[in-house]
Amino acid sequence: MKRYLLAMILLALAHTSFASGGTHSAFTAAKDSIIVEYGHSGKIVILVDNKEDFEKLKILDVNQIINELDLELDENTGDLTVVEVGDKDGHSKEIVKVEEGGAETAVSVGRIKVIVDESGPTTKVRVEKTKKPEPSFRTYFNVDLGINNYLRSGGGFPTSDQPYAVKGWGSWNVGLNLMASQRLSKGFYWDFGLGVQWYNFKFENRDYQAVRGDQGIDFIQRTDVDGFKSKVSASYLTAMTLLKLDFGRMNDNGHKGLKIAAGPYFGYRVGGRSKYVYRETGGSGRHKDKLNTGIYLNNIRYGIRGEIGIGRVTFFSTYDLNELYQDGNGPSGESLHPITFGLVF
Repeated sequence: MKRYLLAMILLALAHTSFASGGTHSAFTAAKDSIIVEYGHSGKIVILVDNKEDFEKLKILDVNQIINELDLELDENTGDLTVVEVGDKDGHSKEIVKVEEGGAETAVSVGRIKVIVDESGPTTKVRVEKTKKPEPSFRTYFNVDLGINNYLRSGGGFPTSDQPYAVKGWGSWNVGLNLMASQRLSKGFYWDFGLGVQWYNFKFENRDYQAVRGDQGIDFIQRTDVDGFKSKVSASYLTAMTLLKLDFGRMNDNGHKGLKIAAGPYFGYRVGGRSKYVYRETGGSGRHKDKLNTGIYLNNIRYGIRGEIGIGRVTFFSTYDLNELYQDGNGPSGESLHPITFGLVF
C-alpha cells in the first residue's frame, strides 16, 4: 500500500511543482475523472480531458508503472532517492527524495515536502516548505555610513580648545564596498572585498582654516570673515578581509541572532583637500576656498575593522594604525589616528 501511496504523492508533487502558468492548487478540475480505490484508503485519480486520452488510457498498465519506479531503500539512513537528473560529466541532481521513518513517510520535491503519518487510525498528511539552501559562496554590495574622529598618540580625543578638534555631526564617513563571502563551516565565514571610503573631518571651531604650510598643515584663524564650515577630506581605495561568526545561521535561526566580525584593511589615497566656507564681514552670500592639503596626508592607511550585528542591523568601527598625516606634518606635530563608528547598510 505504501508504494501506491508514494506514487500518488509523487504525482501530486510533480503537478504542484512543475505546472506552468503561475501557482496552481494540487488538484485541478477536469472534464472527466476516473477514481480507482483500493485497500482502506488507497486511491488513484486519473484526469481525462478528451476522448483520445481516454482511448490511450485503456492500454495503460498501472502495475508496470509502479514496478518501473524500482524503489531502493537505504537501510542505514532511511533515505530513498527516486528521481535524479545527471549530466555528461557524471554529476547528478536529486529531484525527488523519500524518507521513511516508522509510521511516517516524507516525500520531497525541490523545497516542498509532503509528510504522511499513518501512526493513528486515520492517515494524516501535512505539507512543509523547506528553506532555500544557503550558497557556500556569494557576492554582495554594502554601504558604510558613520562619523569620524581621531585619537591623539597619548590617548583621548583633541579638546575643543584645539583648532583641529573634530565635530561629530558632519564628519561623515561614507564607504561603498563590493564584497564576497565564502562559507568555511556552518555559521563561520570569510568575507573580503574592495571599496572606496571618503573621510570628512569637520572642525568644531569654524573660525580656523586648514592650509598648506611650509612644514606641514597649519590652522590659521580667519578674523577677516565669518566662517560657516571648515573641514579636511580624503578618499581611499580600500581592500578589506573579515572573519565572521553568525550565531543565527549556526543555530538555524536565519538572520535572527548575533553576528560578529573582525579583520584588517589596507587603503591607498586617491584624493585629499581642505574646504572653508565663509561670508565676507558685513556682506552677503557664501564663498568657498578649496585648497590642496593632500600632500601632507598619508598615502597609505591600514588598520582593524570590527562589526557587530543583531538581526539585520549591523554596526561597524574602524581604527587606523597609521597616522592621518605624514610623520611630523600634522597640526602642531600631533600624531592623529582616525577612528570611525557607524552602520552597515
